[in-house]
Amino acid sequence: MRLDLDAYVERRSPIHTWEARCKLVGCMALILAFACVQRLWLLPAMIGVTLIFYSFSRLPLSFLRHRLRYPGLFLLGIVALVPFVSGETVVWQWQQVTVYREGLEAVLLITTRFFSILTVALILVGTTPFLSLLQALRSLGLSPILADMTMLTYRYLYDVTENLATMQTAMQLRGGTELSPAAPRSRWWSRLRHVAALLGTLLIRSYEQSERVYKAMRLRGYGHPATTGAIARSPIPLSSWFTLMGIGAIALSFVVAELCLPQP
Repeated sequence: MRLDLDAYVERRSPIHTWEARCKLVGCMALILAFACVQRLWLLPAMIGVTLIFYSFSRLPLSFLRHRLRYPGLFLLGIVALVPFVSGETVVWQWQQVTVYREGLEAVLLITTRFFSILTVALILVGTTPFLSLLQALRSLGLSPILADMTMLTYRYLYDVTENLATMQTAMQLRGGTELSPAAPRSRWWSRLRHVAALLGTLLIRSYEQSERVYKAMRLRGYGHPATTGAIARSPIPLSSWFTLMGIGAIALSFVVAELCLPQP
């Protein structure tokens, strides 16, 4: 099992070479602008900007497809019933099943904003090394404690997944059953005890490991004022400033169009 988001950070593209602080601010501006959109006629422009931005990142489509799959299924489960229960204008009806125009518009709006916002976020984390992203957050004012907690969480997610895979293999070699979703439904109930024991053991091992890591960090001086000083801020290239201003102008145009322009 792999959780790494740094698989394509070594590629070369205009988004990869964009300075991390400017990239973070620009992507957050786009995300906030997309979240403000409520008018349907702005959705094609939002999708167009998102696709152009993704093409500049030169990330493969498989990167986007694999990471949108599970959130997309979750979103589908939420909005699937909206066209049938929300609205007043009937578009289609068959016996007791009625589809409303307002519900369809809500689904279209929610889905488009979800796709655009998540794609921009994936571009940010997919083109920026995780440590560079944390340094950018620190330089923009993030607390050192929160930055350290985020770094440790990301680091030890790999260890937790490796421990889980090792424990699953050990359980199977000792006669346990495989925890596979493809197994018959009737056998899943008998496996709940094994799943609970596996997760409980994993939780205890993770807690014990966190205690050992914390004690080792304290012995090496973690928490001392000398280790929590201000980080160095390198100068931002002029090209990154121009790119940030362009992205900011695009984000501002969406907000202005939403707030000021009349509905066509």
